[in-house]
Amino acid sequence: MTLQKMSAAVGIALLCGTAMAAQSTTAERHEKTKVEVKDGKAITVKGCLERSGDEGYLLTSAEGGLRYVLVSENDLSKYLGRRVEVRGNAADRGDGKVKEERKVEGTTGETTRSKVEEKGRDAALPYLGLKSIKTLSKSCR
Repeated sequence: MTLQKMSAAVGIALLCGTAMAAQSTTAERHEKTKVEVKDGKAITVKGCLERSGDEGYLLTSAEGGLRYVLVSENDLSKYLGRRVEVRGNAADRGDGKVKEERKVEGTTGETTRSKVEEKGRDAALPYLGLKSIKTLSKSCR
């Protein structure tokens, strides 16, 4: 093979590789969800604080059963694994409502928004809008 043909072959291979690299893109989504408890009955409940996913918190019984999904914009990580007493409005009691707003942004610039509001007793999970929290014990067990 001549030097000219070899150079042409290498050039074509580089062009094909560049074109294929330009076609492979990574799609990203950014999702933000805001949950709010409206009204509801003011209650005080004791339990253990556990993590729920990346950002949420659960109040569980000593046996590990779910009591409430806590709704708060505060960082509660210092209470994780501890027995706590929380005060707040329970959406599953009284005239409580759970309002959820979700916003999803894609890399293409497309934004999707959704809003859902339902009666607390009809929600899939029991929500508690947190007003205060205090540690009762450093351990749940």
